[in-house]
Amino acid sequence: MKKLKTTMKAVIASALIRALTRTWRFSLRGDLPSSPAVVAFWHDEMLPIWAVFARKHGNTPLSALTSLSKDGDILAQLLSDWGYRIVRGSSSKGGKEALEQMIILAAQNILLITPDGPRGPRHTMKAGAVIAAQRANVPLYLCRMTALGHRFERSWDKFLLPYPFARVRIIITKADISSSSEISSALQDCEIHLNAIGETILHVSTSI
Repeated sequence: MKKLKTTMKAVIASALIRALTRTWRFSLRGDLPSSPAVVAFWHDEMLPIWAVFARKHGNTPLSALTSLSKDGDILAQLLSDWGYRIVRGSSSKGGKEALEQMIILAAQNILLITPDGPRGPRHTMKAGAVIAAQRANVPLYLCRMTALGHRFERSWDKFLLPYPFARVRIIITKADISSSSEISSALQDCEIHLNAIGETILHVSTSI
C-alpha cells in the first residue's frame, strides 16, 4: 500500500509539472547536442533544462541521473513520462553502479546530470559528469537557465520554479576538456565555466 501511494503521488506530481512546463516559452542560445554527449547543469535549474531537451533533443535517446530518495522517485516518474531512460543513484548511495551505467549510456545517449546533486554543496562540481564524458569519449556540454519564478530559499539548492507562462532563457556551451584532461583541473574549469555562464545569462536577461 505504501509503495502504491508513493507511485500515485509521483504520477500526479509528474502530470502537474508537465502541464506547467508546457506553458513556458523557451529562448535558447547555443545548440543542443544532436549526438551522444553529457550535459551538466546545476540542481536548482534542472526542471526547465530537462523540459527543453524533452521538446527539442531530436532523435538521440535521452538519459538522466536521479537519486534513490523519495524526491528521486517523483523525478524518475517525470523523466520517464518525458521519454528519458533513468539511472538511479548518487555520489552518496549507489554511486559506483550509477557511474558504470552513466558511462555506458553516455556512449549512446544524451546524458543529463546535475553535478552538485542530490545534496550539494550548491554549485560545486562533482566528478560524475566529467568522468562519464571522458570514459565514454563524448563531449561535455554545460548549461544554465534563468526565468522569473519562485525561489525555494530554504532548500539546500534554492530551487527555482518558473512561473506559468514564464520566458525561460537557456545558454548551452561545449566544455573544453579532452579524454586526457586531469579530473581535478577539468572539474575546476567546468565549475568556473558554469558559474561564468550564469553571469552571462543574467546580464543578457537584464539587457533585453
